[in-house]
Amino acid sequence: MDTDKKTILLIDDDPETRQLISEILEMADYVVHSATDGKQGISLAIENPPDLILCDVMMPVLDGLGVLHIVRKNHVLRHIPFIFLTSLTDEAEMRKGMDLGADDYIPKPTNSTVLLGAIESRLKKSGLFQHDMQSNVGAKGAGIASGTDHLEELKRGRDINHYVKKQLIYSEGNHPSKLYYITKGRVKASKRGADGRELIVQLYRQGDFLGYKAVFENGIYHETAEALEDTFLTIIPISEFNDLLWRHPEVMKNFLKILAKQIHYSEERLVSMAYHSLRKKVADTLLAVCKMYDIDRSDSFRIDMSRETLASMAGVAKESLIRTLSDFRSQGLVRIDGGEIYILDYSGLEHLYN
Repeated sequence: MDTDKKTILLIDDDPETRQLISEILEMADYVVHSATDGKQGISLAIENPPDLILCDVMMPVLDGLGVLHIVRKNHVLRHIPFIFLTSLTDEAEMRKGMDLGADDYIPKPTNSTVLLGAIESRLKKSGLFQHDMQSNVGAKGAGIASGTDHLEELKRGRDINHYVKKQLIYSEGNHPSKLYYITKGRVKASKRGADGRELIVQLYRQGDFLGYKAVFENGIYHETAEALEDTFLTIIPISEFNDLLWRHPEVMKNFLKILAKQIHYSEERLVSMAYHSLRKKVADTLLAVCKMYDIDRSDSFRIDMSRETLASMAGVAKESLIRTLSDFRSQGLVRIDGGEIYILDYSGLEHLYN
């Protein structure tokens, strides 16, 4: 057998459907394993894990939703892309499947172009995801930095949601339903004061987790999370995250270290906002962004955040921030090109007198 070929597990109780789809897939150079019901499909998947599962919804012995539930609970199978084949048109039933972790629905009778397009898309996405996860194991940042085999397993094979710039991820006051891991992009967490002004309390980047403080408290979100740019978030069920924490204390310790760093960062910002001058506040904010996203301090680091976001971080009015940036530019500390700010003199910003 050609080991480079992708293997598809087809689970369907209708022999004509199995034959038709098997022929289509084999002509497209896939290896096909077939099962006549959900129970047999699970046995085949465990014996020889496929690259993708195509599964009917309505079947005897074990239906498609049952198959999906078992697959997503199995540590070997749960990362495998899962596509439903169905003649159902009930949106509520389809949503139930998506909530359980289905990647897609393909209607019956099956259109070969739609079928092959969906399979190719899911296999490609799965391959990119695995590559990203391997790349992120050694990534720098505020994410988990050591002994993370358990967390890597927790992240692997999950749904990845795409958020565009300024799109809300979760809102202050809501109850958490999931944990988020930033596969790519940047996120800000902010609070609103009684006067409606926004205060940014934390910045997150690729390799960070979101929403875990509310999970720890078993309470509500105390901040609002919003994408600063096109962002891709891996979605992790809270139940599985909690189970991991209690089974592996070292994971809990790593999260406590992150919380301690965030508390230290918040304390430093409070001191800056309470006692530092306007110029010092703005300089500290630019350096904080640099520290968050450019640890190696590359030449002319570029900040592409809006003036509103930077002003919120510094705790100053936008007009005051703009005037201060203009002063910094005249002193050669920064360069401003359109809406982007380039840090030219890190040392000068660090040693500004209060």
